[in-house]
This record gives sequence, C-alpha cells and structure tokens, in this order.
Amino acid sequence: MRLLAQPMGYLLMWLYELIGNYGISLIIVTLVVKLCLYPLYAKQIMSTAKMSKLNPKIKEIQQKYAKDQMMMNEKLQELYKQEGVSMSAGCLPMVIQMFIIMALFALLRNPMVYFSNMDKADMMLFAIHEPFLWIKDLAQPDKWILPVAAGIATYISFTMNQKNNLNGGNNPSMQQMNVMNKMMQYVFPVTILLMARSYPAGLAIYWFFSQVIQIFYNIRFNQLKKKMNEEEAPKGKKKSKARA
Repeated sequence: MRLLAQPMGYLLMWLYELIGNYGISLIIVTLVVKLCLYPLYAKQIMSTAKMSKLNPKIKEIQQKYAKDQMMMNEKLQELYKQEGVSMSAGCLPMVIQMFIIMALFALLRNPMVYFSNMDKADMMLFAIHEPFLWIKDLAQPDKWILPVAAGIATYISFTMNQKNNLNGGNNPSMQQMNVMNKMMQYVFPVTILLMARSYPAGLAIYWFFSQVIQIFYNIRFNQLKKKMNEEEAPKGKKKSKARA
C-alpha cells in the first residue's frame, strides 16, 4: 500500500498547505484520481460499444458450435482478440479504485507511517482530525448523511454504468455476468452505505465525490456512444446498398 499511500499523502499535504482545508484537499485529490482514470473508463466504453456490434457474429458462432461448448468459447475468444475487445476492460477501473481506497484508508488510519519528514507527519495527523461542514472529525465515521449520500451516488453511478456496459449477446458467460451485475446494482450500494458508517468520514467523502464525478462521466460516455452509433448508421446503409 505504501506505493500508493505515500504519494497520495504528499499530494494531500501539498494541497492542504496550499488551501488550508483538509476536506477540500480530499475533494481535489478525488478529482485528480478520476481524471487519471478517465482513459481507462473511455477504453471500457469503447470496448463495450464494439462488443454490442459483434452480436450477429457471436450468434453465428453460437449456432454453429451449439453442441461443442469448448469450441464455441475458443472461437468467441478468437473473435474478441481479432476485434480488439477485452472482456475484463470493465473490471480494471474498479480494481484500481479498490486499491486507491485501501491506500487512502491505510493513510488516514496511520499517517505517521507514510512520512519520513516528521513535521509533515504531525501536520497530516492534525489535518485528518479537522472538521468539515457538519462533520466534527474527518477521522471518525459520519453515521448517516455521508453514508446515505455515498450509497445513493453509488446506485446511480452503477446503474448508469451497467446500461453503458449492457450487452445483448447470448453468450452464457455474458448472460451470467449481466445477472451478477443486476444483483450487484442493489448489493454494492448497500455495502458502501454500511462500510461508510464505520470508516473515516474522509474516506466516505472520497467515495461520494468519486461517484458523483463518475455520473458525469457516464453522461459523457452516453453522448459518445450515441455519436458513434450515428456515425456508424450511414456506413451500415452503404454496405447494405452495395450488397443489394
């Protein structure tokens, strides 16, 4: 965790010295992290858009190898590789987010460990206990307002992301993934709510604002997908005319 926690700690301290408010510094760090992850999210959406266009080919392979599941999966993997589609593209941003959350939790729990400069360590120790808005101590949990807000933001973000990633293919593995995502749409926000009630309020602030930013990302990605579909529509008509 030191690999992530230490640079985040120094970034937080630099912002704190510049701004003088730890809560606002946390929000800016959240924005920086989400901006760094933007290319991964964009790649995820583009990969999903490509996947939806492969549905006719996927169905063709499924019908051709209906009695040979192993061959079907092999041919599907070949198709994904050929078209540059990654099945794991949607998981990578979330995995990175989890590592960042763990690093931030470790930093907020024991800041003294991650600073070689004792003056910086002492400053960090005092900063994490600062009040922010209605929260008296950012190192202590906020029992209701932040957790509920984080849960709601997570639900909206997850639902929008699920619609972006929804795939209509009949591949059993995709169908199973869609069922799991549907279940997680409700389980994940509740889990976040419960966790936020026991974790430092600073961590809940990070998660809440990261999900709010993600909602705007999803709106932007919806616009990009719509633009892609509009650009592809004339190409599809030209191909149909050429075949006729």
